[in-house]
Amino acid sequence: MESIAPLLVVGVLLVVGGTWLATKIGVAAPILLVILGVVLSYVPGLPEIEIEPELILAVVLPPILYAAAVNVPVTDFRRNLRAITGLSVVLVVISAVLVGFLLTWLLPGLPLAAAIALGAVVSPPDAVAATSIGKRLGLPSKLVTVLEGEGLVNDATALVLLRSAVAAIAGSFSFVEIVGDFAFAVFAAIIIGVAVGLATVWARSRINQPTLTTAISFVVPFLAFLPAESIHASGVLAVVVAGLVTGYKSARHLSAQDRISERMNWRTIQLLLENGVFLVMGLQISGIIENVEKAGLDVWAGVGIGLLVVVALTVLRALFIVPLVISLRLEQRRAVGLLDKADDFLANIDSPEMVARASEKRRSGIQRRIENQRSDWETLAREGLGWRGGAVLAWSGMRGVVTLAAAQSLPLDVPFRAELILIAFTVAIVSLLGMGGTLPWVIRVLRVPGPDEVARLREVAAITDVIVSAGEDALRNPELVSADGEKFDPQFVDYTLARRRELANSFVGNLAAEPGSEFAQRSELYRLMLEAEQGAMLLARASGQYTSETLEYAQMVIDTDMARMAQQGRIA
Repeated sequence: MESIAPLLVVGVLLVVGGTWLATKIGVAAPILLVILGVVLSYVPGLPEIEIEPELILAVVLPPILYAAAVNVPVTDFRRNLRAITGLSVVLVVISAVLVGFLLTWLLPGLPLAAAIALGAVVSPPDAVAATSIGKRLGLPSKLVTVLEGEGLVNDATALVLLRSAVAAIAGSFSFVEIVGDFAFAVFAAIIIGVAVGLATVWARSRINQPTLTTAISFVVPFLAFLPAESIHASGVLAVVVAGLVTGYKSARHLSAQDRISERMNWRTIQLLLENGVFLVMGLQISGIIENVEKAGLDVWAGVGIGLLVVVALTVLRALFIVPLVISLRLEQRRAVGLLDKADDFLANIDSPEMVARASEKRRSGIQRRIENQRSDWETLAREGLGWRGGAVLAWSGMRGVVTLAAAQSLPLDVPFRAELILIAFTVAIVSLLGMGGTLPWVIRVLRVPGPDEVARLREVAAITDVIVSAGEDALRNPELVSADGEKFDPQFVDYTLARRRELANSFVGNLAAEPGSEFAQRSELYRLMLEAEQGAMLLARASGQYTSETLEYAQMVIDTDMARMAQQGRIA
């Protein structure tokens, strides 16, 4: 423990420092941390870093996936399910099998099952670097959602394939058993994930204390992962489903303070774990090379095979993207046609013919379903995936966390094991540095259109108006009374409504504020005022004239306003 503690402290500092530097120089943090790890791995006297693969797969990976899943909008995930399923299931299976055959050709004597096992290891891309680059450069939200969704689900596909391939190495699995095992792993994981997500949200909504509910959220990934793994289902898929359910249900069942507290804590955990794994990936490279040399195998041959696998995976991904983009464009055209039909149907929902055929309750239900479906079609029609976006998607095949851990979980008696691990690490590092390093250039050269800011601001203004109008309707209700049963003073109602509308307009205005505009000047003045208040707060704290409880309350008032200002700046 005494030797581990300093390494953990240094590791956290390196992750924080590397991530901070990456934002300053405009590089994705995983890329910089891998380079840093590789350099440090050759520093004389630095202890060799060896981490059990089970530690990453069972302890580190579940929180990473949960932290990502809980922030993915379920509606966006559902609307892009076809693309996500194609990339995270079909492409992973095809890549694993074809890479397996390639490896048996390059390494005579390697069993096909072992080769497919390594194919499963190198098949799932890690979306961390791609999404961080995409968000920074302003990729369309559809493209970012597909990348995030693929990164969440493909790990489950790869690990189930890996487990089946390892069992096949021992000659205990048939093709039918592999298919059945895969189907069971998926369906059981979904059931467990939904159950855990619903149960934990319900329990946390009854506690209603941010520190306690956040503490419960820390164990949610493992509440989903461990039962799923115990019955040989996909633990990582169960974690992803639990995260999606939690993110969807939290808005309705958890308090605002619960959501804010959980969001901030999980972002910190996600940053340390994700970027820490990339740092470890680089640190382990010297030890992996040393193991290959001890096994009497050719290091450069392993690196060369790894480069060939990178090329093969890139070509496979590009070939798969072509029909995927074609199908999505056809789906987009179909959505445009369905929009017209939906509008015609909704326009005639109250026609005499419809009134005669269906009751008012039934017509209302049909109308809600059609309106919801229309929203999906409208989004599909507006947010298609063109060829330039497809090219970016094809070039976003960087490997990472699962490749790092799963490669080292290969059985010890597998032929060429040390070289296979080197091949996997070569694929991960080369794809991360090569594709990740050039992805910003690809995005700029292709001139991929970013989100429509005008449309986004219009949408923000529209939903803000809907929300504020609902509050106005509630306060204008003639039957509204206070807790003691008395009517509210009309002037207080008018003041509250006017103040709320002013704050809402200010928020929307700040998003579109140009330098020097009225909203920009108001925002800057408010910031200067808060800074002066914070300075006075520090002087009051140093004076010793006030009790700690009073100081804490005053600080909370200032922090609340500062957080609101920072949130508006972040969104903008």
